[in-house]
Amino acid sequence: MAREISAGGVVVRPTSGGWDMAAIEPQRDLTASTGAKKRSQKVLLALPKGLVDPGETPEQTALREVWEETGITAAPVVKLGDIKYVYVRSWGDRQRVFKIVSFYLLRYQSGRIDEISLEMRVEVKRAVWVALEDAARKLTYSGERNMVRRAQQYLKSHPEA
Repeated sequence: MAREISAGGVVVRPTSGGWDMAAIEPQRDLTASTGAKKRSQKVLLALPKGLVDPGETPEQTALREVWEETGITAAPVVKLGDIKYVYVRSWGDRQRVFKIVSFYLLRYQSGRIDEISLEMRVEVKRAVWVALEDAARKLTYSGERNMVRRAQQYLKSHPEA
């Protein structure tokens, strides 16, 4: 079984009402490989993440992926944890893949959300701020919702963050 190591971030910024969190809506293929019409589906929201490049630490990957997929820069606060799962590639060899994704709590520093390169538009339809208190309900993947809950707990117990 193939293995993949990725990293991503839960990026937060303070607001007058609490915290906002950066999320992405990944691009989806307009047609399936069979040419079938696109099915009407709920908006898919996820955390920015991607493969760890050779010579990069997972934390460096999280910061790079956040910048590439959202247009913002952030500073690391703490590692939140890892998500582990198996998936089947929907492209190419259709191989089963064991994947580990390390997530970090990151604090917003600069940039405008959704100002990303044209090259990244192949992967990311849009990047948005969502209220952190609503994020666990809005994200599509359960492992990522768990990372948001960990971020919320950390921020409650570390008000200086």
